[in-house]
Amino acid sequence: MTLFIAYLIVFLLAAIPFFEIVGVIPIGVIAGLHAVPVTILAFIGNMLTILLIILLMDKIIGWFEKRKEKNPEKSKKRERRAARVWKRYGLPGLAIISPILIGSHLGVILAMGFGGTRKQIAVWMTASIFFWAIVTGIVSHYGVDFIFSQTGRSGFLEDLLKR
Repeated sequence: MTLFIAYLIVFLLAAIPFFEIVGVIPIGVIAGLHAVPVTILAFIGNMLTILLIILLMDKIIGWFEKRKEKNPEKSKKRERRAARVWKRYGLPGLAIISPILIGSHLGVILAMGFGGTRKQIAVWMTASIFFWAIVTGIVSHYGVDFIFSQTGRSGFLEDLLKR
């Protein structure tokens, strides 16, 4: 049951906006969870909220505009960064770089604001998140495996469960 809860936490963290798969997957693998289910659950969790944002875009853009009024400098900095990527590389570039640069959830909102269609955004964000999930899962698995083989330790979750 404890492992189920650990995997559920990975899923929920990946579903929370601004907790990106490039952060959640390594945390899950370092915790001692298997990389394949962590990667799959993180991908599904992140995609569910991305698709939800795309479906509820009109309401979210209204909320985002109100939030932007409260802290204009922080929002403008991220928006300028995303606008530069959009002008240079379009939707594919924004989709590929947003999980690392500005967050996939914000990337979806900005892509809609810049004129992308829901279908295009869904396709490109799915491809991007899939790509980053696979890369992060592989790097996390082999990186953590290498580190733990050098130290002779296991993940902190496994250590906690042994006590």
